[in-house]
Amino acid sequence: MKKLRRLLFRLLLLALLAIAAIFTYNTLTFSSKQIKIDPVEPVMIEDEAVERLASTIRIPTLSFEDHVDTSAFRLLDTFLWQSYPLVDSILEKEMVNGFSYILKWPGQNAKLTPFLLMGHMDVVGIENEGNDWSMPPFGGTIKEGYLWGRGALDDKLAVCGILEAVESLLAVDYSPQRTVYLAFGHDEEVGGEHGAKAIANIFKQRNIEFEFIVDEGGLVVENALPGCKPPVALIGLSEKGYVTIDLTANVESGGHSSMPGHDSAINLLSEAIVKLRDQPSPAKIDGPVKAMFDYIGPEMNLFNKILFANLRWTKNLVIGQMSKSPTTNATLRTTVTPTILNSGFKDNVIPAQAKAQVNCRILPGESVETTLQYIRSVVDDRIEVSLGENSQASEPPPISDMSTFGYSILQTTARQVFHEAIVAPFLVVATTDARHYVEVSDNIYRFLPVKVTRPQIGGIHGKDEKIAVEEYKQTIRFYRQLVLNACK
Repeated sequence: MKKLRRLLFRLLLLALLAIAAIFTYNTLTFSSKQIKIDPVEPVMIEDEAVERLASTIRIPTLSFEDHVDTSAFRLLDTFLWQSYPLVDSILEKEMVNGFSYILKWPGQNAKLTPFLLMGHMDVVGIENEGNDWSMPPFGGTIKEGYLWGRGALDDKLAVCGILEAVESLLAVDYSPQRTVYLAFGHDEEVGGEHGAKAIANIFKQRNIEFEFIVDEGGLVVENALPGCKPPVALIGLSEKGYVTIDLTANVESGGHSSMPGHDSAINLLSEAIVKLRDQPSPAKIDGPVKAMFDYIGPEMNLFNKILFANLRWTKNLVIGQMSKSPTTNATLRTTVTPTILNSGFKDNVIPAQAKAQVNCRILPGESVETTLQYIRSVVDDRIEVSLGENSQASEPPPISDMSTFGYSILQTTARQVFHEAIVAPFLVVATTDARHYVEVSDNIYRFLPVKVTRPQIGGIHGKDEKIAVEEYKQTIRFYRQLVLNACK
């Protein structure tokens, strides 16, 4: 027995030593994937550029499901082309559905495939009339080094940043080798049906394809992950799909509230919602998320470097930690969350029906159908699961390749302008206009080139949306350098 115990102990020790050796080898060979490149000398950006962005924020171009605020968008139209006269006079401009734009900057070499820079001019509304904001949401206030207001990050920053960059290049008589297209939509916040989707259809009808496309998405984030000191420039390779699903609970009769039964419609529906919360869809570390760890991991402290270098063994630990944060949890799995509940008509009548809408953000590699199957597998058989009425289902778009000219140009430009930042691939958990363009380019990247803190991200669709003045100037420099790099 003692000999057997000694043998087992030795075998266990050898196994531990072997695992330690594997961990050590994997960690030592988990080397940096950052390209070595010198920063570019920053060009001078005048304060007037910041004031022009502030002026667009003062025009409340709100999105509505059923109509367009024509007066606001016409005012913005007038302001933009008065503010960027060289863009207006030199680039070929086409209006789409009254409020969106295509602009073409012809290149000298027709053999080079064009590329496309995107943004959207509409913004989401304000809760509580902005009474809980530190600054007026449509004031375009510049104070203490920040520009405040709706659209400062999402997404007038990109529209004005691109226009500033192009205007500055036109001012020095720059002429690109490669044709550059700009596309600005007016209804991204309500699905992009009449803006980006219509523009993409025009490109498709004209057989125009793009070497690469850049839209909003990832940011340059400070303190992006625990254990990572440098800021991280996150380039989105894809985004999650989107669908709203109806859950309906029916019982034969409701009855009087003084004599409640056990299985009321509301009880059944409530139990279904709790089950979906407590039994989330399976977490995965693959695709853009796995690639993100491959690029960020080597730059982290030793503990985290060991974790990400050995995901084969540490995967469950990493998933457990990431699942605790809503931000990181959303990158790991298809999420399902209730957003609308309806039931009852009188306080003393138990309703026979209860309905909920659950909004789902679908992981690449999964689909609307697999999401329906997952929900049906979790909830009670008495719950009817169906696509929501008028649901704008959107499957996850393809994952763009990293070994392309477009990604290389973005990576190079990010390192030149945000030199201290790590560049890493990323999965965008929200939806963007970029999803409408999958038929005109295989290489679509989602990156809004501005450095922010994690609290600032909460201002997107939330309160106190703001951008540091100096960081907006870096945004302009990025787009300017991107054009120069792509058009050599």
